[in-house]
Amino acid sequence: MIPFSVLDLSPIREGDTASDAFRNSRDLAQHAEVWGYNRFWLAEHHGMPGIASAATSIVISHVAAGTRTIRVGAGGIMLPNHAPLLIAEQFGTLESLYPGRIDLALGRAPGTDRVTTAALRRSEKSADTFPQDVLELESYFRPAVAGQAVRAVPGAGLNVPIWLLGSSMFSAQLAAELGLPFAFASHFAPDYMMHALQAYRTLFKPSDKRDKPYAMLGLSVVAADTDREATRLFTSLQQQFVKMRRGAPGQLQAPVDSMDDLWSPAERAQLEHSLAYATVGSPDTVRSSLSRFIEYTQADELMITGQIYDHDARLRSYEITSELRHEMAETTT
Repeated sequence: MIPFSVLDLSPIREGDTASDAFRNSRDLAQHAEVWGYNRFWLAEHHGMPGIASAATSIVISHVAAGTRTIRVGAGGIMLPNHAPLLIAEQFGTLESLYPGRIDLALGRAPGTDRVTTAALRRSEKSADTFPQDVLELESYFRPAVAGQAVRAVPGAGLNVPIWLLGSSMFSAQLAAELGLPFAFASHFAPDYMMHALQAYRTLFKPSDKRDKPYAMLGLSVVAADTDREATRLFTSLQQQFVKMRRGAPGQLQAPVDSMDDLWSPAERAQLEHSLAYATVGSPDTVRSSLSRFIEYTQADELMITGQIYDHDARLRSYEITSELRHEMAETTT
């Protein structure tokens, strides 16, 4: 059975603070480690009242300090927001603090709205140099040579695995060209998933990083003891998406019994399309959905995300998913 990992956005629940979100993220990572998850990734977003992971490398350190074996990383760092040298130094520092446990996945979107993008001093053309920036960042992790004018300290000579993230074809093709592992955001952008996977696998060029393609897919999972309870828990994510589509993102809301009065028919259709692969339900329902998704995509790894308001219910969802993975592994051996 393929590995399962965790994508956490450090959600700030309505009435909570960022401190609460960070405490919950660390607690989730500690449980995920016990349950056998492979990685715990955090994502860079800015200006989002419901997401606390803006200073991603700092939150990674917070989580890594509270765990022992699980890999911890960024899923991802929006590289055009930063100088490659700074990211090399930050992740060189993380790798020095937590050797052999740090991942660095890179995206080229801003991770925010246009006004905040401008406040980040990010040019609208910053993404145009993404391939060159990735190569520059990679160079800082190579062993320093005599006479090298610019080097990452710490960073040079350290093994920090670099991934590319994507929700379209661009990063899939770039990851293939550079021989890097690839993660696709199928948990919110399903349209190009299969096309991107095909392009990545077909065009992949072996490198000193990987000799064959490795594709990880994002998947929203809300698991509970019954289908009805899982469907109710899922409404927190649905509310969050509706608010974002309206340009008014907010804190993660408590679940509701019905979304009927909270979205328009058009918003519902748009949301159901964006979350087409979301897996919501009881253990039996989730098991069947996971099996179909893995068989359909031939994913090498799943990155499970669960925007669930109640922290205990979020833990229970990840626990159920882990139990299902172990059961599926037993049936395939």
